[in-house]
Amino acid sequence: MEPTAIIAAVMAVVNTSCLIVHLFQRQMLRNRARRLRQCDEDIDSEMGTDLSQSTGPRTLDFMVAMGHVDAVEQRFWARETSMDWWDRIVLQVWDESQWLRNFRMRKGTFLELCELLSPALKRQDTQMRAALTIQKQVAIALWKLATPDSSRSVANQFGVGKSTVGVAVMQVANAIVELLLSKVVTLGNMQVIIDGFAAMGFPNCGGAIDGTHIPILGPGHQGSQYINRKGYFSMVLQALVDHKGRFTNINVRWPGKVHDTHLFRNSGLFRRLQEGIYFPEHKITVGDVEMPIVILGDPAYLLMPWLMKPYTGALDSEKELFNYRLSKCRMVVECAFGCLKGRWRSLLTRSDVSETNIHIVIAACCVLHNLCDRKGETFMAGWEVEANRLAADYAQPDTRAIRRVQRDALRIWEALK
Repeated sequence: MEPTAIIAAVMAVVNTSCLIVHLFQRQMLRNRARRLRQCDEDIDSEMGTDLSQSTGPRTLDFMVAMGHVDAVEQRFWARETSMDWWDRIVLQVWDESQWLRNFRMRKGTFLELCELLSPALKRQDTQMRAALTIQKQVAIALWKLATPDSSRSVANQFGVGKSTVGVAVMQVANAIVELLLSKVVTLGNMQVIIDGFAAMGFPNCGGAIDGTHIPILGPGHQGSQYINRKGYFSMVLQALVDHKGRFTNINVRWPGKVHDTHLFRNSGLFRRLQEGIYFPEHKITVGDVEMPIVILGDPAYLLMPWLMKPYTGALDSEKELFNYRLSKCRMVVECAFGCLKGRWRSLLTRSDVSETNIHIVIAACCVLHNLCDRKGETFMAGWEVEANRLAADYAQPDTRAIRRVQRDALRIWEALK
């Protein structure tokens, strides 16, 4: 072959190689730019920025045009550092106040909770990826329950995928309900409860009952059943609490259209109270009337021998005093709901959990409420302010009073007055 032909062939190969390298570099640059745009859009969406209103070129466009590859590399890998945020910052650096503000409990309580849930949360590593640790699963779930943040925002915070957040929340919630509900949401020492309510002014009382509406996404099936009288989709949580505001009995899964009294009449709690098997036998004599252990409700509930409610209509001084003492004791259930939602703020807005799973999340939050109270976890003042702001969009429906009374219940009512 002639030398000129050899040189021409070599130059052709070199030119082709340069072209391939150039095209490969351009493709890599486009891929990196696309990833960066996605990160920017994610961040902007979390901050509420409307990118459709932007009229000028973005910083990223200038960076690509000028060939500043290093800057793109640095921004692209920035998210990877969030994977270390949990291990290197939260677990090792955060103090107790930071744990309380963000996870609603101190680190010691958090670690105890992880230990309690470990039998249900242990995962095996696979060849494709390492399983999330129990602590990180619980941390993701608590963060999601404690904030009204989206799953994408929580995912960015912990350096995981959006779907991983949803899976972690449900796995942890299921573990809490499976392992802890029957142990934590239960009657304690009955005499202590009775003495606690007596100190507040009402004798032989075993608890206060009420219902609250939890906003949910619009269900795809029988959606109209979930629209409450305030016009939004909800699920009703019925709860009985003791004198400290701890949940002793809960009932979830009823749709928002159902009235509190209908829910109560069809609950297991009503049946056991009616049969006299929920509380231990403990009667006192008021005047000449025998009075069993009673619970306290608002005017919407039926007056029963074991359920006392306020007088309505024209009130004399005796009725006003009766109502005052009953209301003072019944406020513990309203305060319990306030603390529940203030600590676990995801219950204040429409969660992105489906209606088929939201009852598990609500029940898990009730368990966590009791655990935090038992451990003496502080309820920070600012949480109530934030809760009131979020709750303003989802006002609680009013309940209509039903005035049917039983004769035996009326005699206890009058004797107590």
